[in-house]
Amino acid sequence: MDQDFHQKEHHKFIPMTSITSGGGIQVKSDVYYYTDQIVNIGFIGYPDKGEWVLIDAGLPNAAPEIKSVVVDRFGKGSKPKAILLTHGHFDHVGGLADLAEEWEVPIYTHANELPFLRGEKSYPEPDTTVDSGILAKISSLYPNEPIDLGDVVQPLPDNHQVPYLDGWRWIHTPGHSPGHVSYFRESDSLLFSGDAFITVRQESFSRVFMQTAEVSGPPKYFTTDWKAAQASVEKLAALDPQVVIPGHGVAMEGEKLTKGLQKLVDYFEDIAVPNQGRYVDTDHSSPKH
Repeated sequence: MDQDFHQKEHHKFIPMTSITSGGGIQVKSDVYYYTDQIVNIGFIGYPDKGEWVLIDAGLPNAAPEIKSVVVDRFGKGSKPKAILLTHGHFDHVGGLADLAEEWEVPIYTHANELPFLRGEKSYPEPDTTVDSGILAKISSLYPNEPIDLGDVVQPLPDNHQVPYLDGWRWIHTPGHSPGHVSYFRESDSLLFSGDAFITVRQESFSRVFMQTAEVSGPPKYFTTDWKAAQASVEKLAALDPQVVIPGHGVAMEGEKLTKGLQKLVDYFEDIAVPNQGRYVDTDHSSPKH
């Protein structure tokens, strides 16, 4: 492939991991996710049919690991029909340039994410002041520079259908990033929430390492619009998902998910919004009770 993709800013090791790193879980016969250190990568498609799509691309340098999972699940030489992104933060696009160069498949994201994936605009810098947890405090190490995939990355269709996935729709869930999207399948109420909400407190090293399961708001250090983030959680809760595969944390289902998500909706400012931070509105910054 003669296109030159640029992702050099993201080629560095990120010092975090979890006990689930390197493992995968089949949630449905056609839905599987794999954990790359602390972030989940989705594979949608039946292993015996050969047609599948990838959701997100992990941490920096994740391409070899992703390709190894592909061989195990779909067979040698297999490649997806497309790559779908929830958003373009470094921990969701780490292997993207290498995969795009080798696979030569389309990549889809929300139109609002395109500037961050075409080399035009950096994300706001991560905010180390939002939480006392170690992963928040070291977030200044996390890349916020754009990668440049050129025209290989395309906007998702306006009709909210998901390319190559019948029965799925994409939902704009901004707040954590301007063009963040989640993917939902109506038939079994299965949701890929990305980072709109997750199932681990992402700021805490101990909770991330042990993958302590709890419905949580988006990672605080990269979330820049808390009012939009709250509206996005409410939008997803209204779908009444029965299974969620989050961007971070373990898959969750049933009553634990329903009750946890409703609690997040009811107490979003207490659970999710930081007491302080450069992206926190002044009306959110007073002490919580």
